[in-house]
Amino acid sequence: MTAILAIYGSPRRKGNTTLLLQRAVQGARDAGAEVEEVVLRDLEMSPCLEIYGCKKTGRCVIKDDFQKVYDQLLRSDGLMLASPIFFYTVSAHTKILMDRCQSLWVKRYWLEKTPFGRREFTKKGLFISVGATKGKRLFEGVLLTVKYFFDAADMGLWRSLLYRGLDFEGDVLKHPEYLKEAYSSGRGLVEALVRAP
Repeated sequence: MTAILAIYGSPRRKGNTTLLLQRAVQGARDAGAEVEEVVLRDLEMSPCLEIYGCKKTGRCVIKDDFQKVYDQLLRSDGLMLASPIFFYTVSAHTKILMDRCQSLWVKRYWLEKTPFGRREFTKKGLFISVGATKGKRLFEGVLLTVKYFFDAADMGLWRSLLYRGLDFEGDVLKHPEYLKEAYSSGRGLVEALVRAP
């Protein structure tokens, strides 16, 4: 069975990215995947301290809730990550997770000696994000950050759902087409993973 990890990066429990990710999770489950869900705001997770304790094994040496997420990332076939935009990047909760995944980067590139630039990913990820403004360049910075985060997790960024003009809790409910797209993307991610070599 296809295993997917769904990570909620919003500080709000019923925010717009949460509602969208819930729909994507439902789509993935309806397509036959097993989905584990992680709500970052509920975890005790230190920022990366850049002590490079991960150089020996590729595993972060800080003992907190990241250890469980690390294992979930390693055993998943796919990842669904959702975060609102704060100052043109992901939320603080999400960024802490990304920074702690420096250990995965060390594992992949230093210890396993994966050649830089290799893009033959069998694992794939979906990124969901919303921003309050309608600025043309709203998602440019975050997409670069997310792309390299997925790379560290040995996954390709398969699809991004990016929505502008959503600020207050529940705004996305005024756009059922966004929720429908999230559901179909959840199903589509599973189908893409099943087809992957």
